[in-house]
Amino acid sequence: MRKLTIAICLLLTGPVHADGHPVSMWLIEGDVNRVYLLGSVHLLRREDHPLPQVMESAYQDADALIMELDMDDLDPAALQAATNRLGLLEAGVTLEDVIGEELYAEALAAAEEIRIPLDMMSQSEPWLAAITIEQLILMRMGFNPFYGVEIHMTGKATADGKPITGLETAEEQLGFFDNMSIEAQTDLLMQTLTESRDADQMMGDMIDAWRHGDIEFMQSNMLADMAQYPELYDTIVADRNRRWVDEIVQLLDDSEDYLIIVGALHLVGDDGVPSLLSQRGIEIGQMNESF
Repeated sequence: MRKLTIAICLLLTGPVHADGHPVSMWLIEGDVNRVYLLGSVHLLRREDHPLPQVMESAYQDADALIMELDMDDLDPAALQAATNRLGLLEAGVTLEDVIGEELYAEALAAAEEIRIPLDMMSQSEPWLAAITIEQLILMRMGFNPFYGVEIHMTGKATADGKPITGLETAEEQLGFFDNMSIEAQTDLLMQTLTESRDADQMMGDMIDAWRHGDIEFMQSNMLADMAQYPELYDTIVADRNRRWVDEIVQLLDDSEDYLIIVGALHLVGDDGVPSLLSQRGIEIGQMNESF
């Protein structure tokens, strides 16, 4: 999660718990069940654990987990094959050909400044180069998907025998990026390179805001930046949120309790899932960490 790409007031009914600081999690009370919405950071550091206790309590209360992807059935080989099929350029075409000589020169200089070998990505489409650069920068700082919210919760659910389902497939997610215009993909690449210069400070501020449910910070420092790129914002955030809301509403007629885990950016702003649910007349409240 970054300011632009995966970066995150809305209409809430007020905190569910009276004490403690807010967290990036919301609760919907159905007629006979509960649905928790947990905003995740996909990569965390060892020192970012333990997670807020209220998140662990929500896991304990849930009968089933729903994530962006069905994490316990994810096939790494199939994911890599789909990434190669969608993210690599056809033979004879390079990243420089796609974004143009002038922008490529700017990208190369920016990549050298942050010690990223952009020439190693010459066969990547701009979106894949951007995602690869982001992952390299974060891994260099100690962030790892192994410590991320999804893998943490997947490990617990697998051990406890709780089912996990996905809102999307991995190929669908890759397709969201691949179907964007070259202009939007190039914006994503250039912004990734620019913001990576300040990644240490940015990630520190972002993790603090996420842990303390600081919606205002995430709104003004992450979501607002992404909204400057309408195609990217609609494709990666707004359109997906609207599809998810339809599925979440159906869960409120179920008898089981659910923990839904999606990137924190999806739960903030007027187009965020909590706001969209509230606009449908569904009462939803941000949760607090109890002392």
